[in-house]
Amino acid sequence: MTEVLLEDLDHVGPATAQKLKDAGFTTIEAIAVASPAELANSAEIGESTAAKIINAARQSADVGGFETGDLVLERRKLVGKLSTGCTEFDEMMGGGIETQSITEMYGEFGSGKTQIAHQLAVNVQLPPEQGGLGGSVIMIDTENTFRPERIAQMVKGISDKHGIEYDPEEFLKNIHVARAFNSNHQILLVDSANELANELKNTEMPVKLLIVDSLTAHFRAEYIGRGTLADRQQKLNKHLHDILRFGDLSNACVVVTNQVMSKPDAFFGDPTKPIGGHILGHTATFRLYIRKSKGEKRIVKLVDSPNLPDGEALISVTTDGIGDA
Repeated sequence: MTEVLLEDLDHVGPATAQKLKDAGFTTIEAIAVASPAELANSAEIGESTAAKIINAARQSADVGGFETGDLVLERRKLVGKLSTGCTEFDEMMGGGIETQSITEMYGEFGSGKTQIAHQLAVNVQLPPEQGGLGGSVIMIDTENTFRPERIAQMVKGISDKHGIEYDPEEFLKNIHVARAFNSNHQILLVDSANELANELKNTEMPVKLLIVDSLTAHFRAEYIGRGTLADRQQKLNKHLHDILRFGDLSNACVVVTNQVMSKPDAFFGDPTKPIGGHILGHTATFRLYIRKSKGEKRIVKLVDSPNLPDGEALISVTTDGIGDA
């Protein structure tokens, strides 16, 4: 199959193609799943022209039309599963963390969200026969929680587990970390992530995991009070859809961590509730609630999933990483 270039699309001249590339629309697929308004603003063209370009891209990339269920099932076979390193956790998730979907982990501070994210950044680099996806990682770090020393400890842990001597340095080379300083910067970093994923697409280590830790911290800090809620949710919604699109186009896992707030009026049940409201609740494919148990143990609860029953898994967080409790 020959690759279709942006310049080959109807209504796209060299100047428009350059503007689209500068705005982060580097592939036909990226244009095919964009909205006319988004494209019009980026390339400084009319919305009707943008709609025609999107239509042409959809026909070239063969996306956006109806298809039968058996074809969807066939495409679902391309979905990869990333092992968490814990048997019970993997079983609850139907084999591991899925590509082409958003997995949200929420819980109180110290519950182990960042630890699981670090572990996944290591595991994804392993070959498929060891539960990995043989790919590299992009991490958007909003709370300065990335620790290379922790990665080194976890690599030592999996070396002992598999009886293979892995080099922590090699693992660290495949983790691309960017520190987000505010919510606008965080949103822009997803565009940079798309560019990086395109660069690494045909290498030995294509991007197979995007981590945003934490998704909501900046939004929560910058949009204070009820008056800003609509703006915040609108920006968060667009950000989430950009992230989901990244997962689809790169066939990568997307893992986001989320903070919680306390509901003092809850007399029964757990008073903790994730930030982000319904927008995040509806966009995340899988929602995991992580809470502390005794000592090193943590309970991971599957709260929401399109195809799996609710369940709980007991994991342990040790110096060697995440494992069976």
